[in-house]
Amino acid sequence: MQLNHAQRELTLKIVYYGPGLSGKTTNLRKLHARARPDVRGRLLSVDTHDDRTLFFDLLPVFFSTSTGFKVKVKLFTVPGQVIHNATRRVVLQGADAVVFIADSRRNASQENNAYWRNLQENLREMELDPTQVPVVIQFNKRDLPDSLTDAELAEVQRRGSQPVVGSVAVRGEGVVETFHAVVQTAWRALEGRAQLSRNVGLSEEEFLGQIFRHIDLSGTELEGRYGPGAMPGGRESGRAP
Repeated sequence: MQLNHAQRELTLKIVYYGPGLSGKTTNLRKLHARARPDVRGRLLSVDTHDDRTLFFDLLPVFFSTSTGFKVKVKLFTVPGQVIHNATRRVVLQGADAVVFIADSRRNASQENNAYWRNLQENLREMELDPTQVPVVIQFNKRDLPDSLTDAELAEVQRRGSQPVVGSVAVRGEGVVETFHAVVQTAWRALEGRAQLSRNVGLSEEEFLGQIFRHIDLSGTELEGRYGPGAMPGGRESGRAP
Protein backbone atom coordinates (compact mmCIF):
# COMPACT_ATOMS: atom_id res chain seq x y z
CA MET A 1 0.00 0.00 0.00
CA GLN A 2 1.21 3.47 -0.86
CA LEU A 3 -0.16 6.18 1.44
CA ASN A 4 0.75 9.77 0.59
CA HIS A 5 -0.62 12.11 3.24
CA ALA A 6 0.77 15.24 1.52
CA GLN A 7 -1.13 14.53 -1.70
CA ARG A 8 -3.91 12.70 0.15
CA GLU A 9 -3.59 9.58 -2.01
CA LEU A 10 -3.95 5.91 -1.17
CA THR A 11 -2.94 3.30 -3.77
CA LEU A 12 -3.67 -0.43 -3.54
CA LYS A 13 -2.19 -3.06 -5.85
CA ILE A 14 -3.95 -6.32 -6.74
CA VAL A 15 -2.29 -8.94 -8.94
CA TYR A 16 -4.05 -11.66 -10.95
CA TYR A 17 -1.81 -14.74 -11.02
CA GLY A 18 -2.04 -18.23 -12.52
CA PRO A 19 -1.12 -20.55 -15.39
CA GLY A 20 -1.00 -19.38 -18.98
CA LEU A 21 -4.41 -19.02 -20.63
CA SER A 22 -6.21 -19.59 -17.32
CA GLY A 23 -8.30 -16.42 -17.76
CA LYS A 24 -6.33 -13.64 -16.07
CA THR A 25 -6.55 -11.20 -18.97
CA THR A 26 -10.20 -12.11 -19.58
CA ASN A 27 -11.02 -11.19 -15.98
CA LEU A 28 -9.48 -7.74 -16.34
CA ARG A 29 -11.14 -7.10 -19.69
CA LYS A 30 -14.56 -8.02 -18.27
CA LEU A 31 -14.02 -5.79 -15.24
CA HIS A 32 -12.88 -2.93 -17.44
CA ALA A 33 -16.02 -3.31 -19.55
CA ARG A 34 -18.25 -3.05 -16.49
CA ALA A 35 -16.52 -0.03 -14.94
CA ARG A 36 -17.80 3.47 -15.68
CA PRO A 37 -15.51 5.32 -18.10
CA ASP A 38 -14.96 8.17 -15.63
CA VAL A 39 -13.50 5.87 -12.96
CA ARG A 40 -11.42 3.55 -15.08
CA GLY A 41 -8.04 4.09 -16.63
CA ARG A 42 -6.84 2.82 -19.94
CA LEU A 43 -6.49 -0.95 -20.18
CA LEU A 44 -3.00 -1.75 -21.38
CA SER A 45 -1.82 -5.09 -22.70
CA VAL A 46 1.06 -6.53 -24.67
CA ASP A 47 0.31 -9.67 -26.66
CA THR A 48 3.01 -11.98 -27.96
CA HIS A 49 3.14 -15.20 -29.96
CA ASP A 50 3.78 -17.33 -26.87
CA ASP A 51 1.49 -15.71 -24.31
CA ARG A 52 -1.48 -13.42 -24.34
CA THR A 53 0.17 -11.03 -21.91
CA LEU A 54 3.92 -10.54 -21.97
CA PHE A 55 4.06 -7.98 -19.21
CA PHE A 56 0.84 -6.87 -17.58
CA ASP A 57 -2.56 -5.33 -17.93
CA LEU A 58 -3.12 -2.25 -15.82
CA LEU A 59 -6.52 -1.06 -14.66
CA PRO A 60 -6.53 1.88 -12.25
CA VAL A 61 -9.90 2.35 -10.59
CA PHE A 62 -10.02 5.55 -8.58
CA PHE A 63 -12.37 7.63 -6.41
CA SER A 64 -12.30 10.19 -3.59
CA THR A 65 -13.35 9.39 -0.05
CA SER A 66 -15.62 11.55 2.09
CA THR A 67 -12.48 12.85 3.85
CA GLY A 68 -10.88 13.92 0.56
CA PHE A 69 -8.44 11.07 -0.01
CA LYS A 70 -8.00 9.93 -3.58
CA VAL A 71 -8.00 6.13 -3.71
CA LYS A 72 -6.61 4.08 -6.58
CA VAL A 73 -7.00 0.33 -6.96
CA LYS A 74 -4.49 -0.89 -9.53
CA LEU A 75 -5.06 -4.30 -11.08
CA PHE A 76 -2.27 -6.24 -12.78
CA THR A 77 -1.99 -9.60 -14.49
CA VAL A 78 1.20 -11.58 -14.80
CA PRO A 79 2.33 -13.62 -17.83
CA GLY A 80 1.56 -17.28 -17.35
CA GLN A 81 4.21 -18.92 -19.51
CA VAL A 82 7.06 -20.54 -17.58
CA ILE A 83 9.74 -18.50 -19.35
CA HIS A 84 8.35 -15.26 -17.90
CA ASN A 85 8.89 -16.10 -14.23
CA ALA A 86 11.22 -13.13 -13.67
CA THR A 87 8.48 -10.80 -14.91
CA ARG A 88 5.97 -12.42 -12.56
CA ARG A 89 8.25 -11.64 -9.62
CA VAL A 90 8.56 -7.99 -10.64
CA VAL A 91 4.80 -7.56 -11.04
CA LEU A 92 4.19 -9.14 -7.62
CA GLN A 93 6.38 -6.57 -5.90
CA GLY A 94 4.33 -4.50 -3.49
CA ALA A 95 1.10 -6.46 -4.03
CA ASP A 96 -1.57 -5.91 -1.38
CA ALA A 97 -3.61 -8.93 -2.50
CA VAL A 98 -3.58 -11.66 -5.16
CA VAL A 99 -6.27 -13.38 -7.21
CA PHE A 100 -5.10 -16.87 -8.18
CA ILE A 101 -6.86 -17.97 -11.38
CA ALA A 102 -7.04 -21.77 -11.63
CA ASP A 103 -8.41 -23.94 -14.42
CA SER A 104 -11.25 -25.92 -12.84
CA ARG A 105 -10.80 -28.97 -15.09
CA ARG A 106 -9.47 -31.97 -13.22
CA ASN A 107 -6.70 -32.57 -15.74
CA ALA A 108 -5.34 -29.09 -14.96
CA SER A 109 -4.77 -29.77 -11.25
CA GLN A 110 -1.07 -30.52 -11.65
CA GLU A 111 -0.41 -27.24 -13.46
CA ASN A 112 -2.56 -25.32 -10.96
CA ASN A 113 -0.55 -26.76 -8.08
CA ALA A 114 2.75 -25.96 -9.79
CA TYR A 115 1.75 -22.32 -10.25
CA TRP A 116 0.45 -22.14 -6.69
CA ARG A 117 3.88 -23.20 -5.44
CA ASN A 118 5.43 -20.73 -7.86
CA LEU A 119 3.31 -17.95 -6.36
CA GLN A 120 4.49 -18.78 -2.84
CA GLU A 121 8.13 -18.87 -3.98
CA ASN A 122 7.90 -15.58 -5.84
CA LEU A 123 6.18 -13.82 -2.95
CA ARG A 124 9.09 -14.83 -0.73
CA GLU A 125 11.56 -13.68 -3.41
CA MET A 126 9.88 -10.27 -3.31
CA GLU A 127 10.16 -10.25 0.50
CA LEU A 128 6.42 -10.72 0.94
CA ASP A 129 5.10 -13.16 3.53
CA PRO A 130 2.78 -15.64 1.73
CA THR A 131 0.83 -16.07 4.97
CA GLN A 132 0.16 -12.33 5.20
CA VAL A 133 -0.75 -11.46 1.58
CA PRO A 134 -4.51 -12.02 1.08
CA VAL A 135 -5.32 -14.44 -1.73
CA VAL A 136 -8.65 -15.21 -3.42
CA ILE A 137 -8.85 -18.33 -5.59
CA GLN A 138 -10.99 -18.28 -8.71
CA PHE A 139 -11.74 -21.61 -10.39
CA ASN A 140 -12.38 -20.56 -13.97
CA LYS A 141 -13.76 -22.45 -17.00
CA ARG A 142 -16.57 -24.09 -15.03
CA ASP A 143 -18.48 -24.57 -18.30
CA LEU A 144 -15.97 -27.02 -19.73
CA PRO A 145 -16.18 -30.82 -19.47
CA ASP A 146 -14.60 -32.50 -16.44
CA SER A 147 -14.62 -29.34 -14.34
CA LEU A 148 -14.90 -29.53 -10.57
CA THR A 149 -18.42 -29.74 -9.14
CA ASP A 150 -19.91 -27.24 -6.70
CA ALA A 151 -19.40 -29.80 -3.92
CA GLU A 152 -15.72 -30.16 -4.82
CA LEU A 153 -15.24 -26.38 -4.81
CA ALA A 154 -16.90 -26.25 -1.41
CA GLU A 155 -14.40 -28.87 -0.20
CA VAL A 156 -11.51 -26.77 -1.50
CA GLN A 157 -12.93 -23.82 0.43
CA ARG A 158 -13.31 -25.93 3.57
CA ARG A 159 -9.73 -27.16 3.46
CA GLY A 160 -8.15 -23.74 2.94
CA SER A 161 -8.40 -20.27 4.38
CA GLN A 162 -8.75 -18.41 1.07
CA PRO A 163 -12.11 -17.41 -0.42
CA VAL A 164 -13.00 -19.57 -3.44
CA VAL A 165 -15.13 -18.35 -6.37
CA GLY A 166 -16.27 -20.35 -9.40
CA SER A 167 -16.38 -18.58 -12.75
CA VAL A 168 -16.84 -18.68 -16.48
CA ALA A 169 -14.80 -15.57 -17.23
CA VAL A 170 -15.48 -15.50 -20.97
CA ARG A 171 -19.17 -15.02 -20.10
CA GLY A 172 -18.37 -12.65 -17.25
CA GLU A 173 -19.69 -15.09 -14.63
CA GLY A 174 -17.92 -14.83 -11.28
CA VAL A 175 -15.61 -12.03 -12.43
CA VAL A 176 -17.16 -9.22 -10.38
CA GLU A 177 -17.71 -11.54 -7.41
CA THR A 178 -14.02 -12.45 -7.45
CA PHE A 179 -13.02 -8.79 -7.59
CA HIS A 180 -15.33 -8.01 -4.69
CA ALA A 181 -13.84 -10.82 -2.61
CA VAL A 182 -10.27 -9.68 -3.21
CA VAL A 183 -10.78 -5.97 -2.55
CA GLN A 184 -12.72 -6.82 0.61
CA THR A 185 -9.97 -9.10 1.92
CA ALA A 186 -7.33 -6.54 0.91
CA TRP A 187 -9.10 -3.77 2.82
CA ARG A 188 -9.49 -5.93 5.93
CA ALA A 189 -5.81 -6.87 5.90
CA LEU A 190 -4.77 -3.24 5.49
CA GLU A 191 -7.18 -2.13 8.18
CA GLY A 192 -5.50 -4.57 10.54
CA ARG A 193 -2.05 -3.18 9.73
CA ALA A 194 -2.63 0.50 9.01
CA GLN A 195 -5.95 1.35 10.71
CA LEU A 196 -7.37 2.96 7.57
CA SER A 197 -10.71 3.78 9.17
CA ARG A 198 -8.94 5.83 11.84
CA ASN A 199 -5.98 7.27 9.91
CA VAL A 200 -7.67 7.95 6.56
CA GLY A 201 -11.32 8.04 7.60
CA LEU A 202 -12.11 5.21 5.20
CA SER A 203 -14.49 2.49 6.37
CA GLU A 204 -14.94 -0.87 4.67
CA GLU A 205 -18.49 0.12 3.74
CA GLU A 206 -17.36 3.33 2.02
CA PHE A 207 -14.40 1.64 0.34
CA LEU A 208 -16.50 -1.12 -1.21
CA GLY A 209 -19.44 1.18 -1.93
CA GLN A 210 -17.31 3.73 -3.78
CA ILE A 211 -15.92 1.04 -6.04
CA PHE A 212 -19.00 -1.03 -6.74
CA ARG A 213 -21.44 1.83 -7.22
CA HIS A 214 -19.36 2.64 -10.30
CA ILE A 215 -19.46 -0.88 -11.72
CA ASP A 216 -22.27 -2.50 -13.65
CA LEU A 217 -23.49 -5.25 -11.31
CA SER A 218 -26.38 -6.44 -13.45
CA GLY A 219 -26.61 -10.22 -13.60
CA THR A 220 -24.14 -10.73 -10.74
CA GLU A 221 -24.63 -11.91 -7.16
CA LEU A 222 -23.94 -8.33 -6.06
CA GLU A 223 -26.79 -6.78 -8.03
CA GLY A 224 -28.77 -4.50 -5.76
CA ARG A 225 -26.31 -4.75 -2.88
CA TYR A 226 -24.82 -1.33 -3.44
CA GLY A 227 -28.02 0.44 -4.35
CA PRO A 228 -29.73 1.25 -7.63
CA GLY A 229 -27.04 3.82 -8.46
CA ALA A 230 -24.62 1.26 -9.85
CA MET A 231 -23.72 2.42 -13.34
CA PRO A 232 -26.29 5.25 -13.63
CA GLY A 233 -27.77 5.57 -17.07
CA GLY A 234 -27.28 1.93 -18.00
CA ARG A 235 -24.36 -0.21 -18.95
CA GLU A 236 -21.63 1.18 -21.17
CA SER A 237 -20.35 -0.62 -24.20
CA GLY A 238 -17.24 -1.54 -22.25
CA ARG A 239 -14.71 -1.18 -25.05
CA ALA A 240 -11.26 -0.31 -23.79
CA PRO A 241 -10.17 3.16 -24.87
